[in-house]
Amino acid sequence: MTNCFVVHAGGPACWIVDAGFTPQPLIDFVRSSRFVPSMVLLTHAHVDHIAGLHDVRQEWPQVPIAIHEGESSFLTHPGRNLSIMLPEPVVAPVATDALVHGQRLALDGHDFEVRHTPGHSPGGVTIYHAKGDVAIVGDTLFAGSIGRTDFPTSDHAQLMASIEGELLTLPNHTRIVPGHGPESTIGSERASNPFLGDM
Repeated sequence: MTNCFVVHAGGPACWIVDAGFTPQPLIDFVRSSRFVPSMVLLTHAHVDHIAGLHDVRQEWPQVPIAIHEGESSFLTHPGRNLSIMLPEPVVAPVATDALVHGQRLALDGHDFEVRHTPGHSPGGVTIYHAKGDVAIVGDTLFAGSIGRTDFPTSDHAQLMASIEGELLTLPNHTRIVPGHGPESTIGSERASNPFLGDM
């Protein structure tokens, strides 16, 4: 039940954001829409967001894979990507590109900003499109909840700092599209998310 995304801006190029356990519907959508993936962006490298990378790479062998440098090693390390306990631990393709905080990414003339939002995992990132008033937030913030911090590489204080400093500084009308569950807005979460208190 992982949310994975296809980002496009009117032209044939697109980005794939995360690739979960069942990537075929995403692949079929890209194919049927006649999009051409120019990048796979990973919000973080937990198994439920990377398990489908092999299938994506099988369809588009040359497509670059980008992740924050804090988790590049997770892709090939089942202990770090949390797949070690599965019947078939996941060793994903290696990343080709590193995402860094403040980086600007362009897609068909549209500008996106990378925001490093660690806590749920050390290399978690948010992909923010100011003009479109939307932020792909991975597992940092959910509708009515926040990302888990009981994993070995998680840090609760860091997660809360990421939410306060990198997400709640966005305009209230900004849509957040998380890695699980329904979308929300920054304003809604500021007003009603029980984990955010007086932020």
